[in-house]
Amino acid sequence: MGILSRLRSVMAADATAETRLKLVTDIVATDLVAEVCSIYIMRAGEVLELFATKGLKLDAVHLTRLRVGEGVVGAIAASGRPLNLAEAQQHPQFAYRPETGEELYHSMMGVPILRGGRVLGVLVIQNKTPRHYTEEEVETLQTVAMIIGELVGSGELVNKEETLPTDGIAMLPLRLEGSTLNSGLGMGQAVVHEPRVVITKFVAEDPEEELERLRKALSEMHGALDDMLQSSESLDDEHRDILETYRMFAEDAGWLGRIREAIKTGLTAEAAVQKVHDDTEARMSQVQDPYLRERVNDLQDLANRLLQHLVGVETISPDDIPEHAVLVAKNMGPAELLDYDRTRLRALILEEGSATSHVAIIARALDIPVIGQVKGAVDRIEYGDPVIVDGNNEQVFIRPGDDVLSAFKSNVKARLRQKELYAALRDQPAITKDGITVSLNVNAGLLVDLEHLKENNADGIGLYRTEIPFMSRSEIPGVEAQVSLYRKIIEEAEGKPVVFRTLDAGGDKVLPYWDDHGEENPAMGWRAIRVTLDRPYLLRQQLRSLIRASGGCELNVMFPMVAEVSEFLAARRLLDMEIERESIKGHRLPSRVNVGVMLEVPSLLFQLESLLPHLNFLSVGSNDLFQFLFAADRGNPRLSGRYDNLSPPALAALKRIVESCNEAGVTLSLCGEMGGRPLEAMALVAIGFRKLSMSASAIGPVKMMIRSMQLSGVERFINGQMKKSHHSLRPILRQYAKDRGIIL
Repeated sequence: MGILSRLRSVMAADATAETRLKLVTDIVATDLVAEVCSIYIMRAGEVLELFATKGLKLDAVHLTRLRVGEGVVGAIAASGRPLNLAEAQQHPQFAYRPETGEELYHSMMGVPILRGGRVLGVLVIQNKTPRHYTEEEVETLQTVAMIIGELVGSGELVNKEETLPTDGIAMLPLRLEGSTLNSGLGMGQAVVHEPRVVITKFVAEDPEEELERLRKALSEMHGALDDMLQSSESLDDEHRDILETYRMFAEDAGWLGRIREAIKTGLTAEAAVQKVHDDTEARMSQVQDPYLRERVNDLQDLANRLLQHLVGVETISPDDIPEHAVLVAKNMGPAELLDYDRTRLRALILEEGSATSHVAIIARALDIPVIGQVKGAVDRIEYGDPVIVDGNNEQVFIRPGDDVLSAFKSNVKARLRQKELYAALRDQPAITKDGITVSLNVNAGLLVDLEHLKENNADGIGLYRTEIPFMSRSEIPGVEAQVSLYRKIIEEAEGKPVVFRTLDAGGDKVLPYWDDHGEENPAMGWRAIRVTLDRPYLLRQQLRSLIRASGGCELNVMFPMVAEVSEFLAARRLLDMEIERESIKGHRLPSRVNVGVMLEVPSLLFQLESLLPHLNFLSVGSNDLFQFLFAADRGNPRLSGRYDNLSPPALAALKRIVESCNEAGVTLSLCGEMGGRPLEAMALVAIGFRKLSMSASAIGPVKMMIRSMQLSGVERFINGQMKKSHHSLRPILRQYAKDRGIIL
């Protein structure tokens, strides 16, 4: 309470921002018995400038600068995480600045200054003797950094305009690029979503009073969320499940417990909410799995809602947005989207976001085009700007000219015609001109995806990702919960086959209730079958649930990330044990159990002869297979064009799999992104694939391509080209298709 009380007096003082910053360094150094306390603030160009210090040479203020990633201070800014070093000069990123006189100091502890999820600077303390700072001291420094963040964010130290891109404040047309999260075209006036609540009071006088304020605010928020659920009855069960999950987050004991603990340290309720969220966001920023990162956005939404109830800020009124609105946000939770009048929303632009985010799923249900990963969107797009969102080509046009507007209107008409053509093919088989039938299936991970199964009349679900329900819960779902979910999936499929992939978690897909071990190469780490064989109770519970849910029906189980035949056999033994267990208990068994493997690890290419006799089916996971085959991280933009899945070696590997499965009489499919692109699908069918699984939106284009191709001719052409040493067959195949009227 002492340091917070003194900081409250400093922040309220009638003094310049820099003077208050200097006083903060004095207080922190005294309270934490540090010989140095320094504050670095972010300037334009991601440069950290020394703004205030107690202990270093004063001449270094405004002179010493470090780029993000440079030195220990730069490393803290780059990671957004604290560093606690007993011997800072031995850190590999230590950068000596002679003007500071810091060569005298050995131990060092620094924390990022965060505001709204962005790093605005770094707060550091140092001592001459090697010293390991305690967790309490780290917590204290993080609390101080949060208070400094509000001062920096006010614009008193660094002008807010300084870091704005020049084209973001111009009146000229501007084009931004991103990633399509929901296809489609939308046009309207920009509405910038900035829900952040400004906190003016950080230090509490009475913790018990703050806890009571928190209790009342939580009660009000829960009531408002319940009202939202009542008003969202038009959404289907799966989308309501998403809102129910979101509502569940609002009662998460861990989240609320951390807020209460922060209040007990002397913070106001609103400051405690913000501090807990900043800590969570900084910790989760290191997780690579997009689904888990997106859960942070749900928590951001909840934090903002709770802050609104604490400080009395009104929620959004439908009258506050234009009739044709394009929403622009850094990111948002599903309930935030539903705050807006959905009849007025024409598109959504996110600086972050992924296809598995709850807001993207809700937007798809509302048929709103969404583009994510649009860097700098919030800074570059101003309220009221005319905006066009082209979700088909991953582009955003701000203040578009007449030529772009004309092209947009033409594209809208063309898209409507194209959708009509795909719809006309719904009940037509995917059969080539020379009579070869290809089975087209959808990839799914949520109940909502089953609606697409019906809409597109696909042959079945070629891949059901079972990990998503595990990720959306605060604890491992029990057998009964899993049985209920799997049974509903089977019922909704209405007799069409469903291939359930067992839990593919671990690595960078750390579940909320697991420890994050921070692997260097998570895609090749402790994940999928490696986790479930090490923790067999997880796999046994899931297999037991699948067996019960499939009573009287056919069950298709697929094991992911298998690298050796022995791994598959170990998993198969667990399946057999569970079948026997359920039989002894008298439960109704599946009418048939088909067991398969997802081929993602190249080592299996050399074990097919010994693996295939044990399988009913094999499915190629092309996304992982090719990133491992070419040793190229598929998430690294520098490598995105270096290797191609339409290269001779890639197609040769796939053709070998086709030949082996045909010889063994094992059903073969492909369920990666490759199967959902018409040009790649043409090549796959030509080398022998007769079953493909893809996103639902790809069914129409791929079916149209198949029905327009003469397979025998494509087979001969590709077999001849595969013997050559081209980097990629893509341009050659595209020209071949164009010349022969194959619709891509």
